[in-house]
Amino acid sequence: MLGRYKNEPEQNNTVYQEMSKEKTFKNSDTNYEKTVIGEHISIEGKLRADEDLIIQGTLKGTIELEKHHITIGAKSKVEADIRAESMTISGTMNGNVSVYGKVAITKEADFTGQIKAKRVAIEDGAYINASIEMQREDAEKPGHGRIEPIDAIVIGGEPETIASTKSSSAGK
Repeated sequence: MLGRYKNEPEQNNTVYQEMSKEKTFKNSDTNYEKTVIGEHISIEGKLRADEDLIIQGTLKGTIELEKHHITIGAKSKVEADIRAESMTISGTMNGNVSVYGKVAITKEADFTGQIKAKRVAIEDGAYINASIEMQREDAEKPGHGRIEPIDAIVIGGEPETIASTKSSSAGK
């Protein structure tokens, strides 16, 4: 009777391996894989990935996918600070979003937080309570340093005291 259960974990492991293979697939638009965090999975902490991510479950923490797309699924609950290339929000999300490209918020979304992105698309019917900062098209990608202009250049002769003409902008 005990021997009957001996191979069961191995058989179950094979089933789980096959199921996990179904959750990761190639994106036809890119050479990157996508990973799905299932509906019954809850994660807390810092998540970094070098591939696209689809969240259907619950996640609390920080997410960094600076060169990839993240999708917050319709049944998901996410409380996180997120940095990504682009993003689609369909579920419940509370947090700060910093995206280089586009944030798409679908009609199923319930979003509260801050958004920094070049483009934002909000579908009619979406619930959103957010502050949105639109970045200029010529802005650098997140994580890349920008070269700041200098105040003055003195060419030849002795340096003189020059009043700075650099203006300060609010929020910087």
